[in-house]
Amino acid sequence: QVQLVESGGGLVQAGGSLRLSCSCEASVRTFSSYAMGWFCQAPGKEREFVSAINWSGSDYADSVKGRFTISRDNAKNTLYLQMNSLNAADTAVYYCAARTGYLRSSLSSSYDYWGQGTQVTVSS
Repeated sequence: QVQLVESGGGLVQAGGSLRLSCSCEASVRTFSSYAMGWFCQAPGKEREFVSAINWSGSDYADSVKGRFTISRDNAKNTLYLQMNSLNAADTAVYYCAARTGYLRSSLSSSYDYWGQGTQVTVSS
């Protein structure tokens, strides 16, 4: 069993920044072996891939390249998403996810554990 809890969401003006965190209830060695991802879901839309990270690197959706940065602190069992230059289109619930495998994936179906989400609202 793995528990994921997101935090750091909130209301921000366009052009501003937020940093999301995702804490994972697991052993350090277990957490470090997982590929991790961030997804978002806006009202009336499908859940979309944002970013993923594993031991070898990271991937980003085209819409966030150059603005968002994913990182992780394995010693703290924590995943981060630094979001800069936010705009209204970024408004969504953001979810972190863990995959019991080493490969990064943009497919939500490939992830095994999910957090409950944190709301990000960008006002224009």
